Amino acid sequence: MQQTRLKLILISAFIFITASSGRNIPVYNAGSNNVKVITYNVHHCNPPEKAGVIDVNAIAAVIKKQNADIAAVQEIDVNTVRSGKINEAEQLATKAGYKSSFFAKAMDYDGGQYGILILSKYPLTETKAYALPMDSSNGGEQRMLATGTVTLPGGKTFRFGCTHLEAYHKTSRDLQIKEICRIADETSLPFIVAGDFNANEGSDVINTLDEHFMRTCSNCPPTFWEDGETGAIDFIASKPKNAITVLSHNVIQNKEASDHMPVVAELQLK
Repeated sequence: MQQTRLKLILISAFIFITASSGRNIPVYNAGSNNVKVITYNVHHCNPPEKAGVIDVNAIAAVIKKQNADIAAVQEIDVNTVRSGKINEAEQLATKAGYKSSFFAKAMDYDGGQYGILILSKYPLTETKAYALPMDSSNGGEQRMLATGTVTLPGGKTFRFGCTHLEAYHKTSRDLQIKEICRIADETSLPFIVAGDFNANEGSDVINTLDEHFMRTCSNCPPTFWEDGETGAIDFIASKPKNAITVLSHNVIQNKEASDHMPVVAELQLK
C-alpha cells in the first residue's frame, strides 16, 4: 500500500515538474516574424519654439511609448556645443530602452558630431555607414545611409537602413535615393529603409523609391510642419515587395518634442 502511494507521489511530482519546466520553453508563433518600426527626425532633441532647449527625455519618452523593435532617428548631436556636449545617441538608447545602437556621423559640427542613429531591441550586426553622393555644384551637408542586419527572435533576418536626404537641392536628393536603391540591391535579405527623405509623394525621389521599395502608406498623412509648411516627407519602405506585408501605418500626433512627427509601421516578414 505504501509502495503504491509512493509511486503515485513520484508520478505526480514528475508530471508537475515536466509541466512547470515546459512553461520556460520559448514558443515562437507567427508574431515572431513581425517587426514594428519607427522613424523620427528629432531636431537634435530641440523642441519647437524653444530655442536653445535640449530635451532628450521628451524624445526618448516618445520613442519608448511606441515600443518599436527598431528605430531610425535623424538629426542626432554627439558632444556638440549647441546640445550641451552630451552624447544624444547613447542617451536615447539608454532612456528609450534599446540594447543595440549604431550612430553614423554625417559631419563634424560645433565641436562634436552630427548624424543619424539606428536603435534596435534585437541584435544589430554588420553595421555600415555609407556617405551618399552630392551634386558638387550646389554643395550642402553630407548625407548618410546607416545600415545593419537585424535578427528577430524567430530567427528571421533583414537589413535595416536609416537615412536623411538633402533638404534644399533636388539634384542631390535624386543622386542619394538612387544610391540607396543600389546599396539595397546588393543584399539578398529583405531590406527595410526608413527616414526623412525631404521629398513629397509624386516627386522624382519618391517615384524612384517606389520603383524599388514598397512604402507602408500611400496618400500619407503629414509628418512635419515648419514655417507654415506641412506634408509627408518621412517614410518607411521595404523590398522585395512580395517579402513583407504591411500590417499598419500611423503618424503619431506629437508636435511638442520635435518639428517632425514619428511615423510607425508594423510589418510582417513572410
